Amino acid sequence: MTEPRPTPASPHNASQWLLATDARVDRHEWCRLAVGDSRAVDVDEFWAVVESAGAGLDGRYGDDGEAVAAALVTRLAATSPEGILEFQELFDQLHGALYRWDVWAAAYLIGGGCSDDSFIDFRAGVIALGREWYERVLASPDALADQPAVRQAAAEDDDGALFAESVNYVASEAYEQVTGGDDDAFYEAMKTRQHAAVGIDEAHEPDMGENFDFDNDDEMRRRLPRLAELFLRPAED
Repeated sequence: MTEPRPTPASPHNASQWLLATDARVDRHEWCRLAVGDSRAVDVDEFWAVVESAGAGLDGRYGDDGEAVAAALVTRLAATSPEGILEFQELFDQLHGALYRWDVWAAAYLIGGGCSDDSFIDFRAGVIALGREWYERVLASPDALADQPAVRQAAAEDDDGALFAESVNYVASEAYEQVTGGDDDAFYEAMKTRQHAAVGIDEAHEPDMGENFDFDNDDEMRRRLPRLAELFLRPAED
């Protein structure tokens, strides 16, 4: 998964970035600009659903996260359309909170590179790990050096750990099953909720923290020492 390092100018402004990227990125990112306080999302229930789906997998999700995604779809399809939309809203908030340079750097080390699209999938994979791991990564991405799937990936030279693309689509798939509509109906329903939200700042610029060069091994070792020890070649004397 060797991929180009993200450019320092991306994104300069969240709304400009959404307009400049493809539909796949737009679908995953626009909701985090529209988080309102008018709904009651049960955070504990969200994490209960996620953790029950991932139980026993320890981050070993299968190709593109298909194993945990299938379990999530099954659980969400047993709820209501409103519940699925609320799940997606909270997913987008949690996903957006991981949109930081240091988290991206962790993904870059684990994946041997990490494009914009791959970073979307990596953040979905972190959420799928459950609440404890999510909060640990939010506090310090270097904590992923303790995560079993990450350690196994380092030992096996596997660059796919935690890149769970399928997890991004679980709410839309569950919504289709429950309503009989298509994915367009799901995104229209999400847009309706967005427009009804109060206090939306479409020009909101995410705080990604300090940008740094992912291809500078010394910098990566300084910022993410434990992950660097797992994934970078030993420094030459």
